[in-house]
Amino acid sequence: MVKYTYILWDLSYGMKKKSKRSKFRLARWKIITLYLMVYDTLAINAAYFAALLLRFDLQYSAIPQSYLHNYLCFAPIYTVFCLIVFFKSKLYQSIWQYASVTEASRVVVACAIATLFQIVGITLLFGRMPISYYIFGSLFQFALIATARFIERFINSERSKRSVARSALDTAPAVLLIGAGDAGRLILQDMQRTKVAKNGRVRAIIDDNPRKWGRSISGVPVVGGRDEILAAVKKYNINKIYFAIPTASAETKRDILNICKETQCKIKVLPGIYQLVNDEISVQSLKDVSVEDLLGREPIKMDMTDVFNFIAGKTILVTGGGGSIGSELCRQIAAHQPKLLLIFDMYENNAYDIEQELKRKYPKLNLKAIIGSVRDSKRIARVFEMYKPEVVYHAAAHKHVPLMEGSPCEAVKNNAIGTYKTAYAAMKNGCQRFVLISTDKAVNPTNIMGATKRLCEMIVQTFDYMIKNNREQELPLLHAHMRDELAFMEKKAQEIHSQTEFVAVRFGNVLGSNGSVIPLFKRQMAEGGPLTVTHPDVIRYFMTIPEAVSLVLKASVMGKGSEIFVLDMGSPVKIDTLARNLIKLSGLRPDVDIKITYTGLRPGEKLYEEKLMAEEGLTRTENNLIHIGHPISFDNDTFLKDVKVLMNASYAEQEDTIRTMVAKVVTTYHPAAQAVKK
Repeated sequence: MVKYTYILWDLSYGMKKKSKRSKFRLARWKIITLYLMVYDTLAINAAYFAALLLRFDLQYSAIPQSYLHNYLCFAPIYTVFCLIVFFKSKLYQSIWQYASVTEASRVVVACAIATLFQIVGITLLFGRMPISYYIFGSLFQFALIATARFIERFINSERSKRSVARSALDTAPAVLLIGAGDAGRLILQDMQRTKVAKNGRVRAIIDDNPRKWGRSISGVPVVGGRDEILAAVKKYNINKIYFAIPTASAETKRDILNICKETQCKIKVLPGIYQLVNDEISVQSLKDVSVEDLLGREPIKMDMTDVFNFIAGKTILVTGGGGSIGSELCRQIAAHQPKLLLIFDMYENNAYDIEQELKRKYPKLNLKAIIGSVRDSKRIARVFEMYKPEVVYHAAAHKHVPLMEGSPCEAVKNNAIGTYKTAYAAMKNGCQRFVLISTDKAVNPTNIMGATKRLCEMIVQTFDYMIKNNREQELPLLHAHMRDELAFMEKKAQEIHSQTEFVAVRFGNVLGSNGSVIPLFKRQMAEGGPLTVTHPDVIRYFMTIPEAVSLVLKASVMGKGSEIFVLDMGSPVKIDTLARNLIKLSGLRPDVDIKITYTGLRPGEKLYEEKLMAEEGLTRTENNLIHIGHPISFDNDTFLKDVKVLMNASYAEQEDTIRTMVAKVVTTYHPAAQAVKK
């Protein structure tokens, strides 16, 4: 008990001793107030003296004695008045490091009152002063008083911002910049100027030019060529890689990116040279590297002048215009002044989306979105009769191989019969060109989708043959909805001699299209995997959507009728390789961070696709990347009868026999074993 009593006494004694010392120590805010009062005294007097000096060209000797007398006599009175006003306005009680609009308004009011007193007081008590004395004196006074109050907040704010920015940059992702040319320099300068932490901080630069090795750009070292990428990533703890060589060839780009994807870094690339030409280089212009960048094939480049001259001023119909290929066709056509662009699609959401996009981008475009099915002969006939399209791009089709294996009759109805009905309507209504969108799956097909697309090719070849031989009136009208409609169309057919030219365009898988494997892989990646690959050895040809559409448009000009145009798509790519590259490009590890599972070939699929049947052969065109396949001959009259039989069987839902019937017509079609068992 005695122990605790002693401790309490010691504490109370200490507190009493401390309170005695505090009597002789002013609080910090009181010291600051004294400093401010001294400063204000000097500031308000200096402000008006500076104004007086300014009035006489900064020459003290030029100031009249009367003005100096008035100023000096009024200064003490004015000083006391200002200090009282400032005190009443609470300019000495505020915590200025947190100053806001309220404090600013108090400074304005206080200075306004002081200025008014200066004008009235000195004039009445001592005499009138120059006008500039009142004006500039009040301005100088306000500037000095306000600066003293807000300088602390400004300094603290800037210090805080710099501290946060420095801290953020210290923890920002380390970036390896590939390319020490103009594009790389501009991106580096943009990053150093903006200092946005999320963009990262460039720690090293890679360039294949040996003359740049060992040197630096804006303080960042050029550490070597592409062989040093892996070492630089390890040495500088790189998190991101920015590829900034817009002039690099596709092969060079592929080789460098193939090294980069082994680093587990996030990779971004500069899309193209046009940004350098247009001075649009910045960190924001970088995009995520895509699988297309790793294909190593130069983009298809064609002189499209004749194509766009052909399109201009014409009524163009795109069937399946809301799909991936159809919508890109619409975009490129819309950019070149067609007389009227018709978007025909059975899925209203897709048609609406592309319609709204084109209306926003081309407000003067004459555009019409039409909902309907190519299987509806009455609907398609009305569209052709009403709008008289001069060029038709037929992209409408069922394309998903596994789904069509489960619904073979639907594949025949939509792909083959739908193409026939559209071609028939085009022929009867004076259309100039009909361009069919085909696929490499039509070559030696093992699935019903590919077989029906081969039927489509045979249909356009037959139409072209019948027209060139003046036998177009012998082409039957399939499945008319009404007897009087049939009679009307047959009567009208006798009045028209068709000049329609029919061609087909065949290409492989389109990267980014609705049916492409890439969007599927990206969705699976977003879900954390696994990525599903049918077979480790399955390979496919690939091209981008713009390339495919360019070929289609070129065919509409180059075609003379009956041709099957084939694009040289380079070397085929393993789907398994695409999946693994996509994982690596995201900075992850295949089979570790994201699993890859093999599901087995789906019904109707084969390990590889061919661009041509062996019998067709190839003929080069003016563009060495575009070839023409010589069509395989077949009996056109027999084929027309077979098409009608297939139509009746498909509408009768004869799924058990439809594949066998198609195989008799498409002799290169060999149904997969699992499909036949179904």
